Amino acid sequence: MSGVLDTQALLRLMAWLSPAFPIGGFAWSGGLERAVHDDLVETAGDLSDWLATLLTHGSLWNDAVLFCEASRQFESGAGLKEVAELGLALAGSAERHAETLALGRAFVTAASAWPAEVFDLLPADVPFPVAVGAVAAAHGVPVENALAAYLHAAVSQSVSAAIRLGVCGQSEGVAVLARLETQIGEPAEHAADSTLDDLGSAVVQADIASLRHERQNSRLFRS
Repeated sequence: MSGVLDTQALLRLMAWLSPAFPIGGFAWSGGLERAVHDDLVETAGDLSDWLATLLTHGSLWNDAVLFCEASRQFESGAGLKEVAELGLALAGSAERHAETLALGRAFVTAASAWPAEVFDLLPADVPFPVAVGAVAAAHGVPVENALAAYLHAAVSQSVSAAIRLGVCGQSEGVAVLARLETQIGEPAEHAADSTLDDLGSAVVQADIASLRHERQNSRLFRS
């Protein structure tokens, strides 16, 4: 059950997970660019299926579990260090490692405009979901609300990348977001009660696409 999301918490979530927040999320596609190149994602329907699978069985599910663990550990430097190291170890390719690390570092730098003790506890090398989960918890944002916003932002970024890659237009992209509301809400609810034992991925094609992107010559994105 989610807690009460007050106006201040809502405003902070809107700021932290806005496309305008200075973390450089627009530069990454999480392997989607290679999936488009390899004709694995050709239409808005393909994109919806791709993202739904990541939410339930792939990297976004693991992000959700890590996010919630970081939320629980936000007052423990040792706990945050452990979950951060695990999050980085779970990155399936060099680019995915670089992506989550770059976004995590940039988020910590930008979010420090809202002072909190958690910034002294977070390790220097922190993956993105761990950074957001810990900071949101430190500011009293209910974990289910914070995670739903995080996952929605991640899906929105992928849709934006797909539009730039020519997979779909803006209207189709908005329809994908509408179609995925349930797939975003359910992982957010389930992950709130998860433990690290629930980590796991079964998206072999997505992992291979991320690995193959490292050798792609012509590209718009860094991953």
